[in-house]
Amino acid sequence: MKTLAISFTLLLALAACQGPQSGVTSVPGHGAIAIQVVPNPIMATKVSGNMYDFPFEVVVRETGGRPANVQRVSATVFLTGGLTLAQESWDAAQIRALGYNTSVGAHSETRYQFKPRKEVPDDRLFSGVSAELKVEAVDDTGTATSATTVVTVRR
Repeated sequence: MKTLAISFTLLLALAACQGPQSGVTSVPGHGAIAIQVVPNPIMATKVSGNMYDFPFEVVVRETGGRPANVQRVSATVFLTGGLTLAQESWDAAQIRALGYNTSVGAHSETRYQFKPRKEVPDDRLFSGVSAELKVEAVDDTGTATSATTVVTVRR
């Protein structure tokens, strides 16, 4: 179960940003970010046996009018009923090590495409797993901003 939790955490955290600016925090006159996952829900495609592909795109938008730098991305994976299955976090250095730019220009966006392949030993997990993703950033004045969202996975 722990291996499954880590696999879903990686899948949903890298992917796990959804919809319209839910949970956005910002300070007027400073940078702000919004996050989205396309599509949401993420549609799992069976490859063979228990292996699935999970294609999605993560969009990080700067909405406050100042350049921002992503400092941390974290995800918490939940089962139905709010039971925490796993938590994962990546700082800016780890994100850059994965080959992604952590800078987002004023009123611009950065997009990350993913297509992880993961094993899902029990199909019932598709009906009960969600993840909350939080992206924390700092604008060019040092003012902190963050955004959170929830993503689900379907077959």
